[in-house]
Amino acid sequence: MPLTRRELYERARRVKFLLMDVDGVLTDGRIYYLPDGSSNGSKLLETKTFNSRDGLGIRLAHQAGLRTGILSGRSSPVVRYRAQELGIHFVHEGALEKLDPYLKVVEKEGLVNEEVCYVGDDLVDLPILKRVGLAVGVANGHRLLKRYVHYWTRDPGGAGAVRETIELILTAQRKFREIMNHYLR
Repeated sequence: MPLTRRELYERARRVKFLLMDVDGVLTDGRIYYLPDGSSNGSKLLETKTFNSRDGLGIRLAHQAGLRTGILSGRSSPVVRYRAQELGIHFVHEGALEKLDPYLKVVEKEGLVNEEVCYVGDDLVDLPILKRVGLAVGVANGHRLLKRYVHYWTRDPGGAGAVRETIELILTAQRKFREIMNHYLR
């Protein structure tokens, strides 16, 4: 049974930490391999596309006092660079099984599950989505996740889903209006 708006906002009000998957959430899930320019072309560079609105949303989340983290099944220098650029507080890559790193970050941050929002897009995200206080699935995520999330975004992963989630949290916490007023001056 879907949550009422009131129930959704109650969950969002408790969030102190936003944890996100990368491929399919912060990106559209596509991975590009390009030749690195070496003489024999045997090495490849990996690249991904990130959405600038999601990036600004993460900066706004930090401004409002939320901490953020990335938990990804893959490892990529592009992800580490983007995380550093945005000031993301926690980055764990190469975790095909995500539950153990999740439990470690919750303990390290001194959190309880109800204070965490996780944004995922696929089956590997289910162990976390089933535990957190605010479970979010992206519009282009695997359809089976809909049974386990509290909120299903209108925007797809890599195209504003993270920003939408952040605005939901900040609105529920009555912090979004202050951010808007800053830009309306």
